[in-house]
Amino acid sequence: MAALKLEQVSKRYGAVQVIDKLSLDVEQGEFIVFLGPSGCGKTSLLRMVAGLEEVSGGRILIGGKDVTHAAPGQRNLAMVFQHYALYPHMTVRDNLAFGLRNIGLPPSEIDDRISESARMLELTPLLARKPGQLSGGQRQRVAIGRAVVKEPGLFLFDEPLSNLDAALRGRTRLELAQLHQRLGATMIFVTHDQLEAMTLATRIVVMNGGAIEQIGTPAEVYRRPATRFVAGFIGTPGMNFIPVQRVAGEGDLCRVQTPGGGSLATRVPLQGLPADAGFSLGVRPENLHPAAAGAQSAMSGRVEMVEFLGERSLAHLKLDDGSPLTITLNGSQPTPGERIGIAVDLAEAHLFDSQGRAHHARVDLT
Repeated sequence: MAALKLEQVSKRYGAVQVIDKLSLDVEQGEFIVFLGPSGCGKTSLLRMVAGLEEVSGGRILIGGKDVTHAAPGQRNLAMVFQHYALYPHMTVRDNLAFGLRNIGLPPSEIDDRISESARMLELTPLLARKPGQLSGGQRQRVAIGRAVVKEPGLFLFDEPLSNLDAALRGRTRLELAQLHQRLGATMIFVTHDQLEAMTLATRIVVMNGGAIEQIGTPAEVYRRPATRFVAGFIGTPGMNFIPVQRVAGEGDLCRVQTPGGGSLATRVPLQGLPADAGFSLGVRPENLHPAAAGAQSAMSGRVEMVEFLGERSLAHLKLDDGSPLTITLNGSQPTPGERIGIAVDLAEAHLFDSQGRAHHARVDLT
């Protein structure tokens, strides 16, 4: 296992600044996921760690050693790519052994490492086959096995599941999580798939435009996003953003006016809020439900579509100002065209200011 430290790391391609002075500490044994949309810089960052891209500025330390300008083979890491990159003329055993032979390990140690990694990844019955005789999931396990046999201090994964179908992605996610538990290794995983990030990571690094938007556990980035970007990017479907106006209220909590003129007392403290009146109320669909019959509600909308997803149903609405809203149904099944009131779980409602910064509900309120 090896810790990773990035100090003010930058990457430029000519005049284009891809990453600007990014710093990050990864502890030994962590499973860190770089998550973000295409073009956010996550793969460039991983390739700089691997030594496949030159660093334009800053330092990279692995296990306390400065490897900023070291060759890939001198960094004590192994990388699994999106494409399997197996040697088609070699058996699985020879694919696993190739790198170990190149560094001159004794045959007995090579056999031991292959036997252990094959057992761990359920490759033992496949060792005599060639890649053309394997399924996509089996080939990816061989690619992972080729990294495991090196016994590196750091594992790097560059979107390794993107070429697999949905069923194989689910199984391989589980295998990677189990592999991390067994090895206790430090792993860095790049993806744009939030489901992979949420199920695998001990911490998620959410990236946008070459910068870090938020670092946190899956629960933290989901329930207490630092910015509107994180709130909208994480979650399926994404968080609802409702335009609201801050109004005078009693006590130390912010009261807002909702579309249609209703008033809602949030649990967000007034202290720390900027002076501007315009905010967005951010609420996830599972924290919005149809209001009980006869109950007063601060918002209402017209149902446009009901979506049945098996384990839950969602209603897609339009508010009075035309804003879209997605809510979770709690047993009732409104019909398209019906107008319904909306109940809000205020403990899970956030305010986002005009700069996109999040202001969260106070957790000590019941």
